[in-house]
Amino acid sequence: IAMIQGAAHLSPMRGQTVADVVGVVTVVKSDGFWFQSLKADENPATSEGIFVFTDWVPSVKVGDAVNVSGRVEEIMPGGNTANLSRTQIMDAHISVLSSGNPLPVPVIIGADGRMPPTEVIDDDSNGILSKNRLFVPESDGLDFYESLEGMLVQVNQAVVVGPTNPYKEIVVLGDLGMHTSLRTSRGGIVIRENDFNPERIILDDLLVALPFVKVGDMAAGPVIGVMDYDYGNFKLLVIQTPQFVDGGLARERADTESDPGHLRIASYNVENLSASQPQRISTLAEQIVNHMGSPDIIGLQEIMDNDGEQGNETASADQTYRAIIDGIEARGGPEYAYVNIDPIQDAEGGIPLGNIRLGFLYRLDRGLQLAPAPHGDARTAVEIRKRDGKPELTLNPGRIDPAHPAFFGSRRSLVVAFLYQGRPLFVVNNHFVSKGVDQPLFGEFQPPFLESEAQRIRQAEVVHDFVADILKIDPQSRVVVLGDLNDFQFSPPLAVLEGRILSNLIKTLPAGEQYTYVYEGNSQAMDHLLVSDALFENLVAMDVIHLNAEFDYTVQFSDHDIPLATFDLD
Repeated sequence: IAMIQGAAHLSPMRGQTVADVVGVVTVVKSDGFWFQSLKADENPATSEGIFVFTDWVPSVKVGDAVNVSGRVEEIMPGGNTANLSRTQIMDAHISVLSSGNPLPVPVIIGADGRMPPTEVIDDDSNGILSKNRLFVPESDGLDFYESLEGMLVQVNQAVVVGPTNPYKEIVVLGDLGMHTSLRTSRGGIVIRENDFNPERIILDDLLVALPFVKVGDMAAGPVIGVMDYDYGNFKLLVIQTPQFVDGGLARERADTESDPGHLRIASYNVENLSASQPQRISTLAEQIVNHMGSPDIIGLQEIMDNDGEQGNETASADQTYRAIIDGIEARGGPEYAYVNIDPIQDAEGGIPLGNIRLGFLYRLDRGLQLAPAPHGDARTAVEIRKRDGKPELTLNPGRIDPAHPAFFGSRRSLVVAFLYQGRPLFVVNNHFVSKGVDQPLFGEFQPPFLESEAQRIRQAEVVHDFVADILKIDPQSRVVVLGDLNDFQFSPPLAVLEGRILSNLIKTLPAGEQYTYVYEGNSQAMDHLLVSDALFENLVAMDVIHLNAEFDYTVQFSDHDIPLATFDLD
């Protein structure tokens, strides 16, 4: 088997017929089985396990010693040409030599076994892995997990860094995360500019059911499975359902509440919320009052039509906003008003017919009011004009250059001018295009090609230039740019948006707290608050309220957490 796998990502025998390949069956599934050599070749770069594809339920059983002949092929799982391939034997002829044999001892990933790389995913592919090149497994994550493909492996003292997701996957670190990169104070693991945490191990439920867990929960015993690859990731197909011990993670509450001396501004992606979801609206209202401390201004993303994705109405969300506001008041919260521009139907991304949009809630008891100007619409671009040496909007609210190609198939940025203490406060709400089409971290192309990034850069340029025009008129203008920007604080789109005129408040937090989202076990910042100098100088506190991202998908209100900033503008 080691000769077939070779010390490379592609088998040196692909396309060839092999005979008399002997090993013991370790795992059986509906269309094939894995088997593994009983005696390793002592080369850690060569895997000792391989999958035999039968296309039907195989007759072999775990513990059978088998002799296999067939054709070696590399298949591309997951239907994505950017994925790596899996080595397997096809058109197999199988004979059982004996039964009831002991299985190979699983390779431990971590202490007392093989330590995975903790920073580098790839360091030697020169752009593409479609080469029969040799590799050093301990140098990067791609090589490390490839050298274990098809083998039984074991993770000791697994701790959850990625909660159970809709695919029923769990992401863990071994050894309670003691030998890993930067951890969050709540138990996750944070990405950094050159570190996307290859030590993460994805547990997959293909063979057995997995429990519902949250970040910080710990496995009660060793987790054992077979190492596989699918949908852009190496995955550990667990062979016995593990039990987890509750790590005690709780939902956070804001450290401060609104008071007459401070202005508090938050951003929240409410994940496809509509008036047709009364229970979710009730949860949001409870979060705003009891966990967020009723911020003065809340920029919302992904407000849907009143009827959700039913498509029975014109694009309107008035009932959704009204239900949120009523829910807040029912829980003893303050009275809010809302700001909204309904989008162009089925033209701005998101769930078909849902018409997700950007909007605001703002408190009516805090002296906030909309600056006078006509209400904008979906197609008309807002302009900035100078009056008495100060900038003002021609429309309020208004959309920033909605016809610009940067916003094709995506949400148009929404700007509102509030009056607070007699001075304008400009707030720009954004939901940049998603990263969904980008190539996977553990894919064939290295570094991954980020196809969506170019559009986010263009969107950032449009918003940056709009803010720059405000500041040209009055450098002391109070400007906030917030929203789900679908990229990281160190990414090119955020660098363009920030330029030399804005400060990203997520960067004011300790490195281990710079996250609003958890994807494939990586805690990362996707939601941001950026401010002009006039606000940055008056920043009192910046926080991320962790209510959702670290908890399993069945109990999440949203998959995003909430950045919230407090300013002293007296």
